[in-house]
Amino acid sequence: MEDRRRPERFSISEVPRSRAERLRRRQRWYFALMGTCIALILLAWNVVRFWSTPAAVAMSVVAAVIPPIAVIVANWGEDH
Repeated sequence: MEDRRRPERFSISEVPRSRAERLRRRQRWYFALMGTCIALILLAWNVVRFWSTPAAVAMSVVAAVIPPIAVIVANWGEDH
């Protein structure tokens, strides 16, 4: 089976990554975290609550903490 992943990049010099590449990486992390947040809320109150209300509340608490973390990740290391 053919491996379709991108080959790992190695830096020969100390040249920093481009601004566009850093932005793409931060955007991917932001969307992944926010997608996780939405999935937790939807699962907690549409599925889990029927079996365990405390578990649904715990999932909601975790989901409530994710957006501030996502914002920090999205703005981490931004050059001003």
